[in-house]
Amino acid sequence: MARRPARKSSRKAARPAAASAAVPTTEREKIIAAFLDLLADKPFEQIGLAEVAAGAGLSLAQLRGEFGSTLAMVAAHVKAVDRAVLAADFSDMAEEPPRERLFDVLMRRLETLSPHREAVRSLLRSAGRNPPLAFALNGLAVRSQQWMLSAADIKASGPRGMIRAQGLALLFASVLRTWVRDDDPGLARTMAALDRALGRGQRMVGLLDDLCRIPARLCRLRPRRRRDRDDSDEESATA
Repeated sequence: MARRPARKSSRKAARPAAASAAVPTTEREKIIAAFLDLLADKPFEQIGLAEVAAGAGLSLAQLRGEFGSTLAMVAAHVKAVDRAVLAADFSDMAEEPPRERLFDVLMRRLETLSPHREAVRSLLRSAGRNPPLAFALNGLAVRSQQWMLSAADIKASGPRGMIRAQGLALLFASVLRTWVRDDDPGLARTMAALDRALGRGQRMVGLLDDLCRIPARLCRLRPRRRRDRDDSDEESATA
């Protein structure tokens, strides 16, 4: 698994070879593979369902039995990447700080995505000029990053967890833009970008925690003010 540049408390680990795409066997896998091949060559909005069916060697009826749209194919691919990352063994990270754990999880995600770099590049371009598509992809990314946070043993439930996931989705999207242009086998630029992004995210989480403490302080103050008013009323009544 890839590691960030070693710190005093970090362990060094050899970076594995880039992941290779698994050979599709089921109809669903064949469809996703055909779609990703097309996406690597042309914009998302120009991909037709008949093209995907032909690329997968299936009929339109078979395609419809598995997917209702090309966006559903993107969602299925995102879910497959999630499952591949979650299947990895992260037990050796238990003693690392949360930021280190999340770094390793997200680098594993990039390794899983590596066979589909051109498809990711194409999708990023389409999202940049298609706001509805960008909005839909953001929803998929937030759900995915909730799983990545959980893999790093970082709380992802509740309102605060949702904010963390949304922030992480935006940060990871910025890292993807570096990754698709990073031709270094060691991904030095990508690792540096991810490290900076997580640093920004860590500061934002700290700010969020501070903001969340403010209402609690106000709630503690209110009963005291009410008691002060009650005491003054009693004094007025007995005067």
